[in-house]
Amino acid sequence: MHFLRALSRYWHLLSRYLRPQWWRIGLLALILCCTIGVQVATPLVTSAFIDRAISGGELSDLMVLALATIALALLQQGMAIAETGIAEMVSWTATNTLRADLLTHLLRLDASFHTAHTPGELIERVDGDVATLARFFSRFVVYVLGNGILMLGVLGLLYHIDWRVGLVMSGFVVVALIIILRIRAAATPLWAADRQANADFFGFLSEYLAGLQDIRSSGASAFVLRRFAEVLRSWLPITRKAQMWGYGMTAVSMGLFSLGTAASFALCALLYQSGLLTIGVVYLVFRYTRMLREPVEQIRDEIQDLQQADASISRIEALLRIQPRIVDGPVSSLPSGPLAIELENVSFAYAEDAPVLRNVSFSLVPGRVLGVVGRTGSGKTTLTRLLLRSYDPQVGTVRLNGVDLRDVKLAAIRSRIGMVTQEVHLFRASVRDNLTLFEAGFSDERIREILETLGLADWLQELPQGLDTVLLSDGAGLSAGQAQVIACARIMLHDPDLVILDEASSRLDPLTDRLVHTALGRMLEGRTGIIIAHRLATLTYADEILVMEDGQVREHGPRRALMADPNSRFAELLRVATEEVTL
Repeated sequence: MHFLRALSRYWHLLSRYLRPQWWRIGLLALILCCTIGVQVATPLVTSAFIDRAISGGELSDLMVLALATIALALLQQGMAIAETGIAEMVSWTATNTLRADLLTHLLRLDASFHTAHTPGELIERVDGDVATLARFFSRFVVYVLGNGILMLGVLGLLYHIDWRVGLVMSGFVVVALIIILRIRAAATPLWAADRQANADFFGFLSEYLAGLQDIRSSGASAFVLRRFAEVLRSWLPITRKAQMWGYGMTAVSMGLFSLGTAASFALCALLYQSGLLTIGVVYLVFRYTRMLREPVEQIRDEIQDLQQADASISRIEALLRIQPRIVDGPVSSLPSGPLAIELENVSFAYAEDAPVLRNVSFSLVPGRVLGVVGRTGSGKTTLTRLLLRSYDPQVGTVRLNGVDLRDVKLAAIRSRIGMVTQEVHLFRASVRDNLTLFEAGFSDERIREILETLGLADWLQELPQGLDTVLLSDGAGLSAGQAQVIACARIMLHDPDLVILDEASSRLDPLTDRLVHTALGRMLEGRTGIIIAHRLATLTYADEILVMEDGQVREHGPRRALMADPNSRFAELLRVATEEVTL
């Protein structure tokens, strides 16, 4: 039953990704059939050459047979080159399509999944696991079937030469295949463990390389190297066990066929001495015996590759079975114009028994700007994640323009919201692509106009290739303020109706802060906005203030009114901030 389930899984994967390439698969099968014919014919020609040479045949006949042997060898090499090229094209097309499907699936999964898995692990799942399937896609079915046909054909020829030779070699083939299949069943779980250890290793690398500067500055290099050694030490025994089973499969097949070849020679020697076989036929048996070994070894190699492929297929299927917790609603769009925000009795927790928001309710009319303040951990950033629908609340409702976000498609929500955080991610790409996020349809004039509006016209003129200048992914060559303004330019290009600023200037010096604040003011014009800030001075553009404490709304009202009320919590926070600046 397990074997039948495995075959069903293999067939499902192969049919899905190879069906569009049916003509290449057909051509590959045709080349393989021709190769089999050439392989079988070559020893026959050589055997005839030997017998005629020993019996004193005509030189012209020997020349024809010799040239035929050379032609068949050249033809076989040519078909091998063609087969390799077509097989590589099949594997690359299939694996790249599978990679694209996996990446699309990962992009659909919600934030909770990506929080639980490191980028390095996911890269290994998308690339490493799929890479092990390259040979599975390109050669597995054709090679197993082709070599199976070759093996049966060679055994049939050996039976035709002498039934005793055929019987001896059939026994060795059956025993070898049974042992190979048993080893495969035992080794597959070990290869699955090896693939998981491989993913864990890449997850470790990505995590620590991302924090390289902090590691160096804190003197934690020795700790990282020790953890590196521990990860490799735990990986080694897993890989060693899996590899040893693979070597065992190789040793068994080689040993059995060495015995089979010896037995075949002994039997042929007896038959030759009895006058039942000629020396040419003895050579033919020798070549067919060796040829019989080749398809079994290739089937062994395919099964050995299948052990790794089977582990990768299981991991890929497990990844594809994971369903996003956040799913599209039936509504395809939100009402046009600046967005109204409403949270009604919202409670949320990332983990059970650890509530982050508790019974939060507030509303914001379109075109107004809300400043959200509170201590770290009070739930400020979580509010923005609920608005972007990275998460859904466990209790309560979040609405935009009166529509429950659970009823709206994710793309419709996120296309109407722009967000700037203190961490601006830049891509190793041109300034234009970093601003447009690789979308076509934005003219250079529009991009330059926005950069000029945000005060970056001089910076753009200083770039050696203007908008075509390539930026580095780590933002090298840009100040923190310029990176933040680039993030603002992205927002203005895409023209959202709700802008969220999550502590966008918390790490900037006062001079750079003013540059960014000018950009923020222009970006908020005519839009609904939310500003989350530790620096209370950044709330200049806020019309209303929401004070969060312990996941609850402590205070909500017009900014000027709260500032004027000496008993308000916001006024108290302003006094504390002023005292800290004075000190």
